[in-house]
Amino acid sequence: MSDERSALRAYLAFHQSAYFGVSHGLTDAQARSAPSASALSIGGLIKHATGMQRSWMARVAAAPDAPPKDTRPFERIAAEFADQHVMRPDETLAGLLGAFEAQNEASLRLVESADLDAAVPVPQDIPWFPKDQRAWSVRWVILHVINELARHAGHADIVRETIDGATMYELIAAREGWESQGWVRPWRR
Repeated sequence: MSDERSALRAYLAFHQSAYFGVSHGLTDAQARSAPSASALSIGGLIKHATGMQRSWMARVAAAPDAPPKDTRPFERIAAEFADQHVMRPDETLAGLLGAFEAQNEASLRLVESADLDAAVPVPQDIPWFPKDQRAWSVRWVILHVINELARHAGHADIVRETIDGATMYELIAAREGWESQGWVRPWRR
């Protein structure tokens, strides 16, 4: 990495790739399952990571202005937000990964072109955002997205290991075709 922008892009791409590894070889039913103490599923985490990137990167794309206001009724917005954490019966893992991949590409393009110092307005009408902060930089938003992806990939690791004992190194090796060379131990329980 020769500069800050390429470092941000590389770290973003690395954390995006974790979701393809952690979901490798799962059925739709496994991706939908929530086998740990939480209600998290791998499909739900992929869906959330897609929506989270979409939301934050819309702010980056609009900077220094705010993105267009969502004019839908609050109940509809809240229902969509709650749905963002759940893999519904009518959704497939392949479909969720396809949407995630498309959003990843859009996010990476923005990292390549956005003014890293541009101001991103902090929404003052969302309760969990700070009221004493008026703007973040695009740089801060990108770092925040990287942090969110890493945090939720860790959750997905725990869920996946609970499903069938598979761990990330094995899954990456399997996804990249190293199984045939003996680099992966069987993980199916």
